[in-house]
Amino acid sequence: MKFEAATIKDIAKALGLSVSTVSRALRDSYEISEATKKRVRDYARQINYRPNPVALSLKEKRTLSIGVVVAEIANTFFSQVINGIESIASKKGYNVIISQTKESYEREEQILEYLTSRSIDGLIISVSSETEDFSKLEALHSKGLPIVFFDRVVDEIKTHKVITDNLSGVYEATRHLIRNKYKRIAAIANSPTLFITKERLEGYKKALEEHNMIYNPALVKYCAHGGLEPEEVRRVLSELLAEKQKPDALVLLSDKITTETLRILKEKNIQVPNEIGIIGFSNSDYTSMMSPSVSIIRQRAFEMGEISATLLFSLVESKRKVTDFELVSLAPEVIIRESSQK
Repeated sequence: MKFEAATIKDIAKALGLSVSTVSRALRDSYEISEATKKRVRDYARQINYRPNPVALSLKEKRTLSIGVVVAEIANTFFSQVINGIESIASKKGYNVIISQTKESYEREEQILEYLTSRSIDGLIISVSSETEDFSKLEALHSKGLPIVFFDRVVDEIKTHKVITDNLSGVYEATRHLIRNKYKRIAAIANSPTLFITKERLEGYKKALEEHNMIYNPALVKYCAHGGLEPEEVRRVLSELLAEKQKPDALVLLSDKITTETLRILKEKNIQVPNEIGIIGFSNSDYTSMMSPSVSIIRQRAFEMGEISATLLFSLVESKRKVTDFELVSLAPEVIIRESSQK
């Protein structure tokens, strides 16, 4: 048996009122008496009436849906951002369509095609590690689609952006390793083309320079897919460990790279922190329960999601063209634990 939701016509028939009277009563129109409004609302509540979102969207010229594009939903950072976005969207009465690129530019293109074919009201996106061509996003933005970037942003597109202060976070993490007598500190980063990679490596270089340590490009390795493919982490880590002078500490510049590196080091029976110190990006609570517990750079992911959604809805609901945009930079939390202390 097909489910049929209650309609305004059902309320009108039951109460002996016209459809237009019921509609105005539900919209709290001044034309309808308070007694009639109460009668209509009470009955609507009794039969569990809900406004038809399709009808509402046609009236308001909105779909009441937004798209969210991330690299990987299972990543704790992205899942926490999504929670923040949904906390705001639900209060606004919007549905959230979530898609993951798996760090693929081709998949990102397909997702954008799908979402825009569904006539979403706006888009929140963190671009994939493979994405170097932003023409599709530029075209959508120029056509008027409200877009907010978070974490991995696109400089070329003028809109709201929400980021982590990556430079200061990695600077503090690297400086901590130096103060703990680590002498040969390597970094494993995401794709070199990403905005976040460039910022994070600037923090790494700054800490080295301030402590009169020479920056050595051979100690910086890149994972094109940000650790999503475990073999790329294994390859770059093997290259570092094969150096004549092995690194004695690692700064790991993405969540997935951090977890994969820890797994591989355990598999190789390399002792942390005695043989090699570790500090890396992670939003997982499990890092505190590992042995040894893991020092991390934690991003304010939930807050990043809330702010991204709030900024997007300010664009969606604006009555005039928005030309002033915000770049919101959130300070990360550097949490020192056993893995980075000799």
